[in-house]
Amino acid sequence: MNFCDKLRCLIEERNLTQKRVATDLNIAPSTIGGYVQGSSEPDFETLKILADYFDVSTDYLLNVKTGNVNNLLEDELLRVFRSMTTEQQTLFIEQGKVFVKANIKKEKVKSS
Repeated sequence: MNFCDKLRCLIEERNLTQKRVATDLNIAPSTIGGYVQGSSEPDFETLKILADYFDVSTDYLLNVKTGNVNNLLEDELLRVFRSMTTEQQTLFIEQGKVFVKANIKKEKVKSS
């Protein structure tokens, strides 16, 4: 996923508008629109401001694999997980365990 898609998703996830983000960050709405449309990209300073605003890393925004994860999906999973409340994280983990158990059962059936 490229920068413009990541930015669009972050805006949508938080039920924000481009105009609201622009206002909050004191950036022209047309500039944010250009970022979302992929017709322009932010400079380094603006990239850091966007990362702080959305509580993500610049690596995440730039789709750079970090050394702490195995792939970009893991990076996305960590970002989503970290944005949840403690209660939501607990529920999320329990749901994940259900998937793991289902996969184990599926593998046992396959190998039988």
